[in-house]
Amino acid sequence: MNDSPTPNGHDSLEEKLGRLSKKPGVRASIVLDRASGAILKISGDVSALRTAKSRDAATAASFSNEAPAAEESESQGVEDFAAMIWAFVNSSALLVQEVDGDDEMRLLRLRTKKQEIVIVPDTKYLLTVVHDTPSA
Repeated sequence: MNDSPTPNGHDSLEEKLGRLSKKPGVRASIVLDRASGAILKISGDVSALRTAKSRDAATAASFSNEAPAAEESESQGVEDFAAMIWAFVNSSALLVQEVDGDDEMRLLRLRTKKQEIVIVPDTKYLLTVVHDTPSA
């Protein structure tokens, strides 16, 4: 977000993040700029926000005692994850518009065997939460 957020906009986001982080099973959250996909805020376990490719690279770097390489790989993994989320939201929004031009996307939920990714699009940001998949 910019330096002069709308009144209570930043506080509202911080409040939502605080409430979400206290929920059981929440592993991490990431807030992206809606227009550019830039990372605005990250909280929780950063490893939950990495791609499998970056996780493998970080593991390999840690075995070779290359701490800077492992940190760089982790950072790149989070950036890759953010880019994938941003692309997923944009393609989903396009789908919604193609189906019904008067409709709008409110929530995206992607559930796997291991985790669930919930994305709440806003006009200024994308709030993404990664949490453990609850047992059935």
